[in-house]
Amino acid sequence: MPTKSSKGSGSRFLTVKLKKSRGRSISSQRWLQRQLNDPYTQEAQKLGYRSRAAFKLKQIHEKYNILKPNMRVVDLGAAPGGWCQVLIEHIDTSKPGNEIVAIDILEMEPMAGVTTLQLDFEDHDAPEILKSKMSGSADLVLSDMAPPTTGHKNTDHLRIMSLVEMAYDFAEQILAPGGVFAAKVFQGGTEQEILKKLKKDFEKVHHFKPGSSRKDSSEMFVVALGFKKKQS
Repeated sequence: MPTKSSKGSGSRFLTVKLKKSRGRSISSQRWLQRQLNDPYTQEAQKLGYRSRAAFKLKQIHEKYNILKPNMRVVDLGAAPGGWCQVLIEHIDTSKPGNEIVAIDILEMEPMAGVTTLQLDFEDHDAPEILKSKMSGSADLVLSDMAPPTTGHKNTDHLRIMSLVEMAYDFAEQILAPGGVFAAKVFQGGTEQEILKKLKKDFEKVHHFKPGSSRKDSSEMFVVALGFKKKQS
């Protein structure tokens, strides 16, 4: 994983130039050039991760120690599977009670130790279908879901917060006491209404921008630790 220390140890990433740009818009060329020369993208390819997003979960874990050997985890917005790969590194899914259940609207290649569902989480029946695939309460609910951006800051913020609220509505139903909820938001943070709810329902709530998030990206994550299970 790219780190400050690796830069000083002779580690270097080669600059890749596009061979052909015919048929691509200027913005598309810039995006592809940035993608090809991104150190986390190159490191993900080197280590066999399906996406550079794997480093985001790694860095969230390094900061808050959210991954344990024995866990039941739900990964919302999982495709192409980078976060699931990190989860498998920490969780022994061969043991009873340990499991990883992943859902995405996009198709995801099967992965040993992971139950995958290709389903739109916004569908009315999706949360119940997802719960039916679980053998018990979750210790961790992750959401890397994000809608396509429109370029309009307020609209994008409202759309991502709608997904965060849906993710937490689901997490609230299935989290075990002491559980963790971590979800992608955009800068501007979490809306006060849901932030107030998270602070009431969890011992600690943090906002965190992993170093692997692009500097020009507005994404960050809300990490809620220590779920206080409500009495029925």
